[in-house]
Amino acid sequence: MRRATSVIVSAALTLAAAGCAGKEAGGQPPVKIGLVGPLTGPLAVLGVSQQNSIQVEIDKLNASGGLAGAKLELVARDSGLDPGKAVQAARELAGDTQVKLVVGPSLTAFYNAAKATFEQAKKVNCQPGVAAGDFGALKYGFRAQDPTEVDVAKAVEYLRAKGIKSFGLVYEADDTGKAVDALLTKLAGEMTYLGFQTSRPDDQSHSAYVEKFKDAGAIFFSNNVGGAKTIAAAAAAGFRGQLIGAGSGAQNIAFLEGAGDAARNVIFQMPNYRYPTRDRAAWEPGYRAHIEAVEQKYGINTGPKTGATSPKGTGMAGDCVFAFAEAAKAAGSLEPDKVVAAMEGLNLAADATPSGNSVSPGTAHEFYGADDVRLYQWDKDDKGWFTRELR
Repeated sequence: MRRATSVIVSAALTLAAAGCAGKEAGGQPPVKIGLVGPLTGPLAVLGVSQQNSIQVEIDKLNASGGLAGAKLELVARDSGLDPGKAVQAARELAGDTQVKLVVGPSLTAFYNAAKATFEQAKKVNCQPGVAAGDFGALKYGFRAQDPTEVDVAKAVEYLRAKGIKSFGLVYEADDTGKAVDALLTKLAGEMTYLGFQTSRPDDQSHSAYVEKFKDAGAIFFSNNVGGAKTIAAAAAAGFRGQLIGAGSGAQNIAFLEGAGDAARNVIFQMPNYRYPTRDRAAWEPGYRAHIEAVEQKYGINTGPKTGATSPKGTGMAGDCVFAFAEAAKAAGSLEPDKVVAAMEGLNLAADATPSGNSVSPGTAHEFYGADDVRLYQWDKDDKGWFTRELR
């Protein structure tokens, strides 16, 4: 396990911010953390979970004195799954000199449209909802999510080990869907890749797509809201192969709500998702503390049809704030280039972080590596839904 880097909180931590507006009683302006996410609409559970976890970490930092005495403050903007709103909000936060970190916008296509703005403004940003793309090519962007390349490679490796000979893909024709298609084409090897069925957000059913893969050994489905439709269609068609997510989206109980019992045995990839596994004593201490703080402050999500539960938070968004604070302390500054250099040098232990994953971004700007990504399977017993770790 990678151990946490020892950091010294510098009394000289620079909290440069323009103007005097919003100053605390002690005379220092607040350090603002920006969020751009879907706080309303079909993916609101993602944006709200990010918001809650960021606030929990901000509260924790403020309770211990903030950063060199300056309080932290969350500034949230709702993208509503509208790319125009996401880009507009990114520009607003990038132009605010008191905003020292931006989390989001979620979804690869939205971030691709906004990342140049962050680079030009030298705005440190952290992405717990962007699966595709090369963060090593960015100066100020970091990823706090499992990369699509790692997820898909893990999934194909698992299918190959199980002797599955063929698979297809049902996904939206967005940037992530195209990236998954390219990866499956590359990784198939001796297995048969049956191709990419591109779904639409307004599809009422995915039956026509599933029909193309009725004899396949496996079907990869979308991380987004359409994935539940693929699962439901496969059940209705009597599909007997393996349903496997092209990423971590199936952790969301919205999948269970949309698919019902058809979600049993569905597999997804995720860096450390212990919830709703029941043995909390085995959870990493930082993860347990973060999740229980989220539960205490915000409660839990409960599916009205399935009774499945999930925390109203996501530790990966919490990692963005935790790592940023550790980097600022190590740098003794909030100057962007100094924070970036310190973040690249972080080596945070899995038992300390909100997500329960080790965080060591390096110059690739990836919080998590291949060793952090695991495979989980949904199952159900007389106590309800739970996840089982496969490998």
